[in-house]
Amino acid sequence: MADLSLEDVKKRFGNTEVIHGVSTDIKDGEFIVIVGPSGCGKSTLLRMVAGLESVSDGEIRIGGVRVNEKEPMDRDIAMVFQNYALYPHMSVRQNMAYGLKIAKKPQAEIDKRVADAARLLQLEEYLDRKPKQLSGGQRQRVAMGRAIVREPSVFLFDEPLSNLDAKLRVQMRLEIKELQSRLGITSLYVTHDQVEAMTMADRMIVMNGGVAEQIGTPLEVYETPQTLFAAQFIGSPAMNILNAELKGGKAKLENGASLTCKSKLEIEAKIGLRPEHLTLNPKGKIELMPLLAEPLGANTLIHGKLKNSSIPLTASVPGVYELEEKSDAIGFSIDPNNLHFFDAESGHRIS
Repeated sequence: MADLSLEDVKKRFGNTEVIHGVSTDIKDGEFIVIVGPSGCGKSTLLRMVAGLESVSDGEIRIGGVRVNEKEPMDRDIAMVFQNYALYPHMSVRQNMAYGLKIAKKPQAEIDKRVADAARLLQLEEYLDRKPKQLSGGQRQRVAMGRAIVREPSVFLFDEPLSNLDAKLRVQMRLEIKELQSRLGITSLYVTHDQVEAMTMADRMIVMNGGVAEQIGTPLEVYETPQTLFAAQFIGSPAMNILNAELKGGKAKLENGASLTCKSKLEIEAKIGLRPEHLTLNPKGKIELMPLLAEPLGANTLIHGKLKNSSIPLTASVPGVYELEEKSDAIGFSIDPNNLHFFDAESGHRIS
């Protein structure tokens, strides 16, 4: 087990910079999730830590030791891939033991580590089966077992659940988080699924276009997003973003409605409203022209547009809410404490 440090890490392919200087210190035993859309650089960053991609600038340290020039096998890391990467002709036992065999560990030690990992992952009855005889979740457990027997300082996970169905994903992410907490091994986990990031991470790195938009706990990113991108990417459904003019403690929306706010600034800004923070109120200043109701059981999402504008707006209301055939505007209010303001040009949060 060890801490992990990234110091202004950059990656270039030719003249094109794809990772623009990521810096963070990861404590021993911490579970960090790198989250972002496809092409944002999250897997590239993980592969740089693994030694599968070279570092163009900056420094990576594992346990205080610089590893930029070290080969993957010398970094004391273990990686779990998206496609499991199991040897089809080997049994579960042989797949889990293979890395230790290559490292020329004593057979007694190999047997003990494999047995311990199999017991931990509930794979004991499958040790003599081939991968093709296993379900997707069982194969993923084998891939994790192969990593666990290495007893590494750092675990690296590259979208390990993306090949599983929705129900199994929920089960496996709980198992991975519980397992990591029990073993106490520093972990770096890549996903494009913000729900996975919110539920698993001690802290998350929100990536966009090779830039770390925000690094913080899930609640920090949710409650105080530092950029427009982080605000809209984290949270489901996504945060509503409206244009507003701030003046005299009021936020005047582009349809003429005026909301009370705590900002004393006088500027053009983007205002963020989370759907779950909108409260049904016939006299509310936020009026939504409904187009579609999406019942989810515990709550209903109402999709539409801000009255007298073309701006899309979504609200989340508790329970079942049914729209009438010809629905008039639905009024909502919002607590001023739940308003988020962002600079109209830079997209950065306005305190």
